[in-house]
Amino acid sequence: MTLDELVAGFRKVATASVADAVDKVAGKSGLLSHEIRPRINENKIVGPAVTVLEGPTDEFVPPQHALDAIDEADAGSVIVISTNGKVDVAIWGGLMAAGAVANKHEAAVLDGGIRDIVEIRRDYDFPIYSRTVCPGTTLGRAKTLASNIEVDMGGVIVHPGDIIVGDIDGVVVVPRQHAEAVLEMAQEIDMREAEQAKLIIESKSLRDGLARYGRI
Repeated sequence: MTLDELVAGFRKVATASVADAVDKVAGKSGLLSHEIRPRINENKIVGPAVTVLEGPTDEFVPPQHALDAIDEADAGSVIVISTNGKVDVAIWGGLMAAGAVANKHEAAVLDGGIRDIVEIRRDYDFPIYSRTVCPGTTLGRAKTLASNIEVDMGGVIVHPGDIIVGDIDGVVVVPRQHAEAVLEMAQEIDMREAEQAKLIIESKSLRDGLARYGRI
């Protein structure tokens, strides 16, 4: 499957089904922490990860790797930023959202803070998932260290090109090498759940639906 086909397919399946499929196909969880949640809107997001790593510093330097990623990544990318655990600092704000919109990116997923929420909601409606909300700048607190490398998002490793799927339920990382198999299984899960829900409604019995399909 091409990347475009994968993205289109993942848009049509439930994020919960994707999470279950990653568990089974990849043999490990792809779930990001429940603390990383949507701050701007509840739009579903699907796209390949472009990764940035940040770390603590007392230097007053711009987040150059993140700025370059926003300008240089392919349209439709999800900008994924890890902070090495420094979450109480804003690693994304209104100007970065403007750049992401200008370059037609899909979303940003941050293991750290966001600021300028009112501005971003008002002017861009750009989907951003973050662990925290914080008005403080990175200047003198954090700096970007590298981009397009594997990053740790609170215990979940994200590689460049992994498929990021998210909505109000949360964010799932789909390893790129398993993406096609995960999509196929998620589609099967969605189909079985639709059939199961129909049976439960018709039979007026949750137990009957669970017994026939063995899924909850």
